[in-house]
Amino acid sequence: MATAIGLGLPDGPAPTLAPRRKTRQLMVGNVGVGSDHQVSVQSMTNTKTHDINSTLQQIAQLTTAGCDMVRVAVPKPIDAEALPAIAKKSPIPVIADIHFQPKYIFAAIDAGCAAVRVNPGNIKEFDGRVGEVAKAAGEAGIPIRIGVNGGSLDKRILEKYHGKATPEALVESALWEASLFEEHGYGDIAISVKHSDPVLMVQAYRLLAEQCDYPLHLGVTEAGTKFAGTIKSTAAFSALLSQGIGDTIRVSLSADPVEEIKVGDQMLQALNLRDRGFEIVSCPSCGRAQVDVYKLADEVTAAFEGMDYPLRVAVMGCVVNGPGEARDADLGVASGNGKGQIFVKGEVIKTVPESKIVETLIEEAERIVEEQGLSESGAKAEVKVTR
Repeated sequence: MATAIGLGLPDGPAPTLAPRRKTRQLMVGNVGVGSDHQVSVQSMTNTKTHDINSTLQQIAQLTTAGCDMVRVAVPKPIDAEALPAIAKKSPIPVIADIHFQPKYIFAAIDAGCAAVRVNPGNIKEFDGRVGEVAKAAGEAGIPIRIGVNGGSLDKRILEKYHGKATPEALVESALWEASLFEEHGYGDIAISVKHSDPVLMVQAYRLLAEQCDYPLHLGVTEAGTKFAGTIKSTAAFSALLSQGIGDTIRVSLSADPVEEIKVGDQMLQALNLRDRGFEIVSCPSCGRAQVDVYKLADEVTAAFEGMDYPLRVAVMGCVVNGPGEARDADLGVASGNGKGQIFVKGEVIKTVPESKIVETLIEEAERIVEEQGLSESGAKAEVKVTR
C-alpha cells in the first residue's frame, strides 16, 4: 500500500462538485455500477467480433489503458458464435451490443456476457420479446442497458414528437421500455439516452435523472474526431457529472478506442471522481517565459511516461508563478536564464543547467518514490497541461 504523503492535493477525501445521484446498484461482471461505486469508463472494440484474436488483443490494450468494461458488436451469426470465447478470455467484463436481431440477445446471455446493451428502436418486434429477455437475463443474473439514441428512436415515439428526437422523446422511449421489463419483475437496468448534440444530450439526462433511479450511462453519440469529440464529450459529461449525474461513461471518438479511455479517465480524475495517479502540471507559456515551455513539458511528459506513482510534478517556465506552483507540487522546476531551480516539497534543493532539468527531475522522482516507500497506485498515469 502507498505510504501517506503530502501530495499537491488536499488531504482526506478529494472534494467533488456535487454528491452522486442515488441509484439502484448493478454488477457488470466484477464491476459495480451505480452511486455506491466509482464512475466507470468503457469503450467499444472496432474489430470484427468474429476475429477472436484481434478482438481479444484490442480488449487487452483497452484494459491496460484503464478500461473497466468493453462492448463488442454482434451484427452477424459468426459474431454471436465468437462470444463464448471472448467472454471467457477477456480480462474485463464484456457487454454484447445488440441491434436488429433479438436472437442475438439470447446468444449473448448464453455465451456468458456480463451484460447486454439493447437498442429497442431498431430491434424487430422488441416489445413483444421483453418477457423472454427479462426471464433469460434474470436467470443468468446479468443487467441490461436500454440504449436509446437520437438517430434510432422508436418510430412511434418519433411520430408523437413530430419526427424530432427531443429530450422528452428520448426519455419517454427509454422509460417505456424499462417499464415493460419491470412488468415482468426485472429491474437490473441501466439506461442511456444519447444524442449527437451535447446540449440536447444534457437536457435528456437531466430529465431522465429526475424520473428514475436507474444507473445512467453517459455518451454523446457520433461525437466526432479525437479533438472535436473530446471537446463535445467533456462539455456534456462535465455538466452532468458536476451535478452527480452519471455512473458509467463512454467518450465516443472517431479514433483508436484506447484514446477514448485516456480522455474518459483523465476527465474523471480532473473532477475528483477517480483517484489521481501521476500528474504533470505545466504552465501555458507567455512573454515572460525564459525557456521553451512547450518543448520542456513534452520532454518531461515523455520521460515520465508509464510513471504510476501518486506524485505531482510541476514544470514552470518563469520566475513569476513558477516557484509558487512548484512549491505546491511534490517535485517541480522553475526555469529561467538557461537554468532550472529544482523544488522538492516546496524547498529548492539545487539549481541545474537547462540541459539537465529532465534527468534531474527523473532522479528526484525516483528518490522520492524510494524514500517514501511508495507502491504503484493502480491509477492510470495522468498528464495534465494547464492552460
